[in-house]
This record gives sequence, C-alpha cells and structure tokens, in this order.
Amino acid sequence: MSWTMETRGRLAALAVCLLLPLGAVGCGTARGGTGLGPGGDASAGAAGADSPSPVGKVLDDTDDSGRHLREVGGKNAPEVGVEITPDSADGWDVRLTFRHFRVSTPGARPTAVTGRGPACLFVDGRRVARLYAPRYRLPDRLVPHGTHHVTARLYADDGTVWAVHGKPVQSTADITVSDTRPPGPTPAGADRLPDG
Repeated sequence: MSWTMETRGRLAALAVCLLLPLGAVGCGTARGGTGLGPGGDASAGAAGADSPSPVGKVLDDTDDSGRHLREVGGKNAPEVGVEITPDSADGWDVRLTFRHFRVSTPGARPTAVTGRGPACLFVDGRRVARLYAPRYRLPDRLVPHGTHHVTARLYADDGTVWAVHGKPVQSTADITVSDTRPPGPTPAGADRLPDG
C-alpha cells in the first residue's frame, strides 16, 4: 500500500474518531465531571457524575429550614444513620453512617451531584453544624439537662435537601442528659435537727 496524502488524511481522521471518545470518558471532562459514578465510585465512569441533566426532581415542598426537597428514586437513594455516645470531655461523640452518599469537601461547586453533599446536624430542630466528615463532637452546652432529638439530614451541594417519597433523607437519635454534677458541700450543721 502506498502512503499518499489522501491515505494519511483518512488514517488521521480515523484515529481522531477512535481516540476522542476514549479520552472524554477516561478523564471525565466531556460532561464537566470527576470520573466518579452516582455512588461515588470510579467504576461507573463519568456518565453520571456531573451530568448536565438535572439530578432528581426539585419539589415545591421544603424542609423545616426552608430548603427545597430534591426527590430521588428509592433504590439507590442516599441514606444516613446517626449514633451518639458520651465522650470523655463533657460532650457527645456523633457518628454518621452513609449508604449511597459521600460527604463533599468544603468549597465544593454548588451543583447537585447524585449522592453527594454535606450533612447538617440539628438539635431539637435548630441547626448546629454543617458536616463534611462522618464524625462530630457535640459540645455539652448544646444539650442541657433533659431529652433532646439530634437529627442528621443530607443536602446536595446546591443547598437542596435529598428526599425520598417527599420526605427529607435524615435520621434522628434521642439523648437524655441527666444532672451529673456532684452535689455541693453540705453547710455545717445542716444534719442537725432544729431545737423545738
């Protein structure tokens, strides 16, 4: 076969047609993505990572803090669990467990990406922290004497709340704080009965 200019041009065009799609999928830039799939794993490729199509459906409904709900299907929807234990420094150790969810890094782009975002921690309905890690130390000053509801709720990076069947994806644990301070000193003579 003789290598003419026409043959070289055809081969170059063929090579571009073959390599262009491979390069776009491999680096995840074709859709502005990171190469991570919907579950946060690299095995799924860039096809679902930062796709330009909307993730889920933003509902008119909001959570109790006024953020719109982002409805996603139940099969691979994000899930969160919360466990709270007392720590040794007069506070509480909060541990979150996730399924189909990965916390974003601080400063992430404000774009909804399937199964990604921050978690927010609420005590008795009041937001106390935005979490970018699965652990948090809850200071005892935020949970005084009594029973309290500690809720972890999952958000997308655009500020919407992940939701399934119209309900925010969240988990709540109750903690009861008893008065554990040692009694103060007994005043002198307090153990004597008054004369009478």
